[in-house]
Amino acid sequence: MPEVSRFFGIVIKMFFNDHNPPHFHAFYGEDVVLVTITDLSIFAGSLPPRALGLVIEWATIYRQELLDNWYQARDHQPLDKIEPLR
Repeated sequence: MPEVSRFFGIVIKMFFNDHNPPHFHAFYGEDVVLVTITDLSIFAGSLPPRALGLVIEWATIYRQELLDNWYQARDHQPLDKIEPLR
């Protein structure tokens, strides 16, 4: 599962040929959450509130880049790194 970004101890990854809806995986310590790209809703897992807030803030900024990576992953193309939240 390629890593697309890392910030404040949070790692963002995407699977190649993953299931719909378009989403990404956010890891923070032992916690994992799956977030849809289109509306940034959580459909599996959980993160501590502060970490989840950072993930949603970052995804709001980079939603188009995430969607582009989603389609690249579906086509088995290399994924682009996305800037971390600063």
